[in-house]
Amino acid sequence: MSVTTPHRTLHSVAVAAPAEVVYGIVADVTKWPQYFAPNAHVEHLEKGEASERIKIWALSNGEVKSWISRRTLDAAGLRVDFRQEVSAPPVAAMGGAWVVSPVDENSSLLELHHDFAAVDDDPAGVEWITSAVDRNSAAELDNIKELAESHRELDELVFSFEDTVEMAADGADVFDFLNRADLWPERLPHVARLDLTEDEPGVQLMAMDTSARDGSTHTTESVRVVFAPDRIVYKQTTVPGLMTAHTGSWTIRPVEGGVAVTSVHTVTLKPSAVEPILGAGKTVADARAYVHKALSTNSTNTLRLAKAHAEALHG
Repeated sequence: MSVTTPHRTLHSVAVAAPAEVVYGIVADVTKWPQYFAPNAHVEHLEKGEASERIKIWALSNGEVKSWISRRTLDAAGLRVDFRQEVSAPPVAAMGGAWVVSPVDENSSLLELHHDFAAVDDDPAGVEWITSAVDRNSAAELDNIKELAESHRELDELVFSFEDTVEMAADGADVFDFLNRADLWPERLPHVARLDLTEDEPGVQLMAMDTSARDGSTHTTESVRVVFAPDRIVYKQTTVPGLMTAHTGSWTIRPVEGGVAVTSVHTVTLKPSAVEPILGAGKTVADARAYVHKALSTNSTNTLRLAKAHAEALHG
């Protein structure tokens, strides 16, 4: 395998928000799956004051790719440099920088630089990478622009909650129940259909039809990253109309007499969809309550059925 030709790209967007706000969104990588459509999950491997080592799972041209990157954060210079430590073919090498430049007190320019090389300089690989970089960069810049320009509303639009159920059961049996989502249509009454593919161990693509109490059915698509034996994280890539993003996790921890299993949801609401979906006069607060109840009901029902299943196996 040889690498000889570097390729460079530059994508930029004007943002009607202070440069410090834009930099803050770029710098906080833990929120990327919530904010950026292509990103499914980010895991910190190392973290210091001005540097970090992370693993990212993201959709590129419809495929889930993962890689390890090092990032250097320069808060004073409003810049974040990144370099992939381990790339996923057809990428042989990838790096770049986020650069925020103030225009005035309330506006800025965000630039995203990439440099990359394809495995063996394969022209098809270069084309694939260029397409993925163009698509993901445009999506990320648009997302940052939208987030930064509505940053005062984020506390109301983005919210998290969790549900926990204790079980007198073996954690391995609970984990198997949650991991084998392909069996959920047989095990969970609210799941009408579920298609699961796992081409790479521990990375699952899932399409699910969920039935509501009013008889309606909504379809979601998700990427799940499995960390055996006690955690599964996910990001919905197709979400119901009230949301722009939904991420979550299932976590199993030992307690006296068994395990405690926690479901966590983080949701970003879509304000423009509130009245069309919930009715005239409904507010973001109404949407928060509606979404919280719907998701909490489904996850709690799943946990209770997992409890019954695992406790029966435990004897």
